[in-house]
Amino acid sequence: MSKAATANTASHPRGRVYSLAEVSRHNTRKSTLCTYKGRVYDLTEFLPDHPGGDDIIIDYAGKDIGQVMSDETQHVHSRAAYEMLQEFQIGELGGGEKIVSEDWVADENFHPDETDLLSDYNMNKFIDLSKPLLMQVWNAPWTKEYYLSQVHEPRHLKESARMFGSDLLEPFTRTQWYVVPLIWWPIAAFLGVLSVGQFNDPSLTAKQLLQFPPNFSVLPTASLFSLSSWFTCFAFGVLVWTILEYVLHRFLFHLDYYLPDAPWAITLHFLLHGVHHYLPMDRLRLVMPPLLFFVLQTPFTKLAHLLFPKAIANGIISGSFAMYVMYDLGHYALHHTKLPAYLAEMKRYHLAHHYKNFELGFGVTSKMWDYVFGTMLVTNTK
Repeated sequence: MSKAATANTASHPRGRVYSLAEVSRHNTRKSTLCTYKGRVYDLTEFLPDHPGGDDIIIDYAGKDIGQVMSDETQHVHSRAAYEMLQEFQIGELGGGEKIVSEDWVADENFHPDETDLLSDYNMNKFIDLSKPLLMQVWNAPWTKEYYLSQVHEPRHLKESARMFGSDLLEPFTRTQWYVVPLIWWPIAAFLGVLSVGQFNDPSLTAKQLLQFPPNFSVLPTASLFSLSSWFTCFAFGVLVWTILEYVLHRFLFHLDYYLPDAPWAITLHFLLHGVHHYLPMDRLRLVMPPLLFFVLQTPFTKLAHLLFPKAIANGIISGSFAMYVMYDLGHYALHHTKLPAYLAEMKRYHLAHHYKNFELGFGVTSKMWDYVFGTMLVTNTK
């Protein structure tokens, strides 16, 4: 192998899968990629050695060279030239038909067709949906840019795809919609009762309320002051959740282009939110697994207790938790339920986030913060 080919592997690791858009940006003398018969080549170091001069390569940098390679009026290529070209191969070209489009028409009765698994895998060289997903993502040959271009192109299955090969681990990746209110509404209610009690008696603790057998003498007595104080905090907590919903969706779940191009980062992105954009109609991956929400809420609840007295902090958290449940149930409904007029509009809006432009429209329960921060998504309707 030539020194040129070895140098290429340093700047562009071999064996990766590239998108056409990614290749097209490498069109300068500093980085010269091209494609030929579905393969990707890095000709950067070959520019000064090309017998026909480097200008003709630069003219086709970032493009397919099939036509010019076979055009004898431009430059005759010997069999040895084609063999030499193989030394500069760095990967394959992936990507097929696009689903996400600015022309997508929002329809609350939208029912997508099931993906042809074999055809999709052969065309896109991405994930084989007939096999467990997670290790495919971890061991994948894609570049980060190719991953992002594919994970935001929805696929559709009748049944949930497996995340793990292990039957022991797989249940932790699937959550029925009713699990969320069963776990988090009682917790929100308990924190609300605790808050009411702490407005009357600041020394009251969660441990006192949870002791067994129950000591009914410690149950808080509600007063107009404690109820109104709690309700004010609860309402503020609801507002706080709407902000968190927007911020987490936009800046954590759609971190996207700031991701490191590393397997651990791509896998984490896929687990957090990528899988939802990849399989947006998967009924068992539309609400947040309890363990994931527990991890995400921990720093925020600790911050609330750091900033506010216990009664206020618990009142705010009770409102945020209650609204979180409404968010998750609403999210499920936006994907799978026939809804009344206002919610039908939110359904069109959210589906447009998936099928029209995933870089806009981050609100799920409301468009309010999209209005405020300029990320409104205009939907095309019939």
